[in-house]
Amino acid sequence: MKTNSQQALDLLKEGNNRFISGALTPKDDCATLREQLTAGQHPFTVVLCCSDSRVAPEIIFDQKLGDLFVIRNAGNIVDEEVLGSIEYAVEHLETPLVVVMGHASCGAVTATCQGGDLPGHILDLAKRIKPSINKSCCVDDNAKHHTKRMAQLIEEDEIVHHVGAKVVAAFYDLQSGKVEWL
Repeated sequence: MKTNSQQALDLLKEGNNRFISGALTPKDDCATLREQLTAGQHPFTVVLCCSDSRVAPEIIFDQKLGDLFVIRNAGNIVDEEVLGSIEYAVEHLETPLVVVMGHASCGAVTATCQGGDLPGHILDLAKRIKPSINKSCCVDDNAKHHTKRMAQLIEEDEIVHHVGAKVVAAFYDLQSGKVEWL
């Protein structure tokens, strides 16, 4: 089924409500679904989120294999490779919606807020997060600000803009399971 950006967003909201209530959709015919997906993928949403093991978009949004085009890295950071992946999804797979989802207690944002010597490539992550950081704010407020900033960078991308994909920012609360739309 081909969806537009509003329908895609509604599917995510409905799925998150099922997740919160514990009424997840049964997914017991995986073999048939895998067979169907060998013919190609048609995800209705791109989700850029953190690599944090507590943040699994397919589960949080109660979706099945093939529904979401997920890109994950520590701190849900936008760089050239992430933009290329998003461009591929919106241009070639005709995915109408891009969601950038930050989350509570984000370790990458926490490390950036704390500063100090960050080893190896963790410093590279912090450099991309640092422009979003307001030292007077708490980690979760900074994570929300960073998420909105990353969504803005994607929205400004020439291909994303050209194909008319909708870009939205979201914030996942680890405790409640609720996704807040920013």
